[in-house]
Amino acid sequence: MPGSLSAVRSPSVARIATATLTVATRGTGFVEITDEARRFVAAAGGRDGTLLLFIRHTSASLVVQENADPDVRLDLVTALDVLAPADAGWVHDAEGPDDMPAHVKTMLTGVSLAVPVVDGALALGTWQGLYVAEHRARPHRREVVLQFLGGPA
Repeated sequence: MPGSLSAVRSPSVARIATATLTVATRGTGFVEITDEARRFVAAAGGRDGTLLLFIRHTSASLVVQENADPDVRLDLVTALDVLAPADAGWVHDAEGPDDMPAHVKTMLTGVSLAVPVVDGALALGTWQGLYVAEHRARPHRREVVLQFLGGPA
């Protein structure tokens, strides 16, 4: 067996807390929301459980990505542009040439995340951060629903 598992007894779901975070983007790129997520979990009084995040848009997404080297995020924008270029002859272009590629990028990256919360902390790796990925060229205000499910502190 390539790994080991240890069972930890968790209390039944005793706490549900929900909030909406509004994120102002500057156009195509990433906005880190890790600190806001941590503050939400602390305010919710959560100790062990799951933080769910859901973005209420079809042209922006949520991702877990490296938070140390900003060049990683620049390269990811380039990679997504290669996968869904603005000049691909899209039929849907009523909102501009970046709209349909933004929908494709959202489909590829996703609109929700689930992050374990252990002892009151997000169980992220050393270099992991939570990001809103804006796929449109213009700035937008994006809504992210955060929900903590788990046991009280």
